[in-house]
Amino acid sequence: MSDFDLDLRTVEEHIDEELELEGSIILGVLDGTTDPDEWLEAISKGNVLVLNVDGDVNDLAAGFARDVKESGGNLVHFRGFLLVTPPGVDVSTDRL
Repeated sequence: MSDFDLDLRTVEEHIDEELELEGSIILGVLDGTTDPDEWLEAISKGNVLVLNVDGDVNDLAAGFARDVKESGGNLVHFRGFLLVTPPGVDVSTDRL
């Protein structure tokens, strides 16, 4: 049998450091009544937005979409919802 040395404590410490995500999933309605700066502030704090779109998504997200994309975040429109994630949180669409 080969001699294989694995320090699990070091691995666990590294995993804990990598997974230090903060934030919540915020459910809301994107209908133009919320100031775009409020959505940007929520994203900047590490939150993920799941917004029910009530109207034209392009018009309603225009006030914050570019800033989210430029900061490395993601926006995905899916079945009447807009998912907005901060940098470092990806949305996989592989199963669609």
